[in-house]
Amino acid sequence: MSPVSYEIIENIGIITIDNPPVNALSHAVRVGLVETVLQAQNDESDALLLICTGKTFIAGADISEFGKPPQEPFLPDVLNTLEQSDKLIVAALHGQALGGGFETALSCHYRCALASAKVGLPEVNLGLLPGAGGTQRTPRLAGVKVALDLILSGKPISASTALEDHLIDHVFAKGDLKTQALAYTKELVAQKAPLHRASEQEIDQNSFDGAIFDQYRKTYAKKLRNQNSPQLIVDCVEAATKENFTDGMKIERDAFLQCRASDQSAGLRHIFFAERQAAKIKDLPRDTATRDIQSIAIIGAGLMGGGIAMNFANAGIPVKMLEINDDALNKGLANVAKIYRSMAAKNRISPEESEKRIALISGTTDYNDLQDVDLVIEAVFESIEVKKDVFTKLDQVCKDGAILATNTSYLDINEIAQFTKRPQDVIGLHFFSPAHIMKLLEIVRADETADDVMASAMALARKIKKVPVQARVCYGFIGNRMLRQYQREVQMCLIEGASPEQIDKSMMDWGMAMGPLMVADLAGLDISYKARQALSDEQKGDPKSYRIPDVLFEMGRIGQKSGSGYYIYDPETKARTADPSVNDIIEREAAAFGVTRKAMSDEEVLNRLSLALINEGFKILEEGIAQRASDIDVVYCFGYGFPKYRGGPMFFAQTRGLNKVYEDICAYRESHGDLYWTPSKLLQNLVETNTSLSDWEESTQ
Repeated sequence: MSPVSYEIIENIGIITIDNPPVNALSHAVRVGLVETVLQAQNDESDALLLICTGKTFIAGADISEFGKPPQEPFLPDVLNTLEQSDKLIVAALHGQALGGGFETALSCHYRCALASAKVGLPEVNLGLLPGAGGTQRTPRLAGVKVALDLILSGKPISASTALEDHLIDHVFAKGDLKTQALAYTKELVAQKAPLHRASEQEIDQNSFDGAIFDQYRKTYAKKLRNQNSPQLIVDCVEAATKENFTDGMKIERDAFLQCRASDQSAGLRHIFFAERQAAKIKDLPRDTATRDIQSIAIIGAGLMGGGIAMNFANAGIPVKMLEINDDALNKGLANVAKIYRSMAAKNRISPEESEKRIALISGTTDYNDLQDVDLVIEAVFESIEVKKDVFTKLDQVCKDGAILATNTSYLDINEIAQFTKRPQDVIGLHFFSPAHIMKLLEIVRADETADDVMASAMALARKIKKVPVQARVCYGFIGNRMLRQYQREVQMCLIEGASPEQIDKSMMDWGMAMGPLMVADLAGLDISYKARQALSDEQKGDPKSYRIPDVLFEMGRIGQKSGSGYYIYDPETKARTADPSVNDIIEREAAAFGVTRKAMSDEEVLNRLSLALINEGFKILEEGIAQRASDIDVVYCFGYGFPKYRGGPMFFAQTRGLNKVYEDICAYRESHGDLYWTPSKLLQNLVETNTSLSDWEESTQ
């Protein structure tokens, strides 16, 4: 049965798409649209109305067809059939009309929508560009600037904004869409409204100047660094101002095919699917019950605790922060209020919303005030003795069924769980700093964590708009365990010949959001220093891998908050500048270890840092700490600034070729020893058996 049906009501031919859950533009939908529109040209209808069932208009392409050979009719041809119809066609929008769905609407002669509808062209988020006329029709209807902003941002806009921008012709405040759209279509017929084909519209040459395209190229070269699709989008919109529609479509199609075949788009599409997959726990039944979580307590009102609290206040959930004394508590509450009021001052939220969220966060210094909360998240100092004290108290005062969570970055959650008489209620909720901004949430499942606690945590993560990833217990879980190897190679490169500026620039030029030493200064060298003090000499590893940050810490250079670390920071602006004295320190400490420093290429820096991540990622996978390779990619892209267009470290390894990755790691083992450069057994096995990572994962399901 076709997902496209047709009926005539009051001389209006109604084309209905029913392709749940989001009416995606599958092959069957494309075929049905073409056949229905062509057949309707010769029937008794006066005009056609295109509408969708369910919760939304066409929300985009059919993701199940991604990566498969495309089948005719191709979307540009489908939309040309719609636009060239001799009978007037109205698109009626509700829910979301995104990507190819909005391009479909743009190819109709008129568009009406419920006020609650949103429209957008989000292809840039997948390393693509609108490939069915979006870059050509949008500027013809809305002007160049609106088109560039809509397509380059990838963000949907409201129906009312689209109405102002001439992308929608009529908006219904509320009510039944089909009834109102039918009446609107009949009005257009009665008025003998012309066939308003977007392809035939002229772009207002006075609505933009010649400098606009170079301005947008420059802006997005910084905003979406190293990415190709934004630059091609600007090229296509510029072509719309210079070429006729047919030639503009050819330019758009060539650019679209170039993007679709690129490694960047492959990486971004991989992360798109990986993010959704990460929310699924393999051995957790989908119907697992969840616990009701209506109130939260946070132990610790510092920067991390306050940031965690804000996530829940943002979702309308009341939060109580506990501190050891009134001074610490008041300082924490004041800092949260300051952040919210700053957001209001920058028009990110309204002043009313700011005060509403502030009011949701209260404070206490008494554990007894936590008797009725549903979830407690501990965010105190990284010391197992401190954690023991906190969880012993929580076990005494919290009600039965309350979830007890730790925000620890490294410590053994199985051990923490044993500080209570309810280990089944203990879980790790590892937020990333700044906690109210960073999307990633590592949900650490201890050996005795109950299924309903795990299910509740995953559901709660989505409620507070986090990207959840399950990790099992080990030192550092997924992200920080890999980061430790990455940071080790940063330090080894530093002491062997690279400068802080070279290391940071090499990684940022490759696509990392920040250089690793910039990140260290931002987080504070005191954090890692204090964490190392809890480790044995064996756990710390080669002294060369932590000597430089230890020396800097002991000199009082702990990063941005002290005004100096690897770099010097302006006390007012926090502007960063290189400090030659740091190179002197590195030279001195290298000599003390008997290391003769020598020039190192940017390629060598990138190779060593990326391979350290990849090799540890394979070890994590083989040990079952991560459920799947793509979960590791999600952790690094959403929590550690890894470039999404490279797909994450595990995807990047596959793009590079597992044979090449293995050969390079073995080469480092020969030149640098096997203390750190022993290849993962899983990686070695995959290479020796000529098995892909995806085939291995399928075989282990």
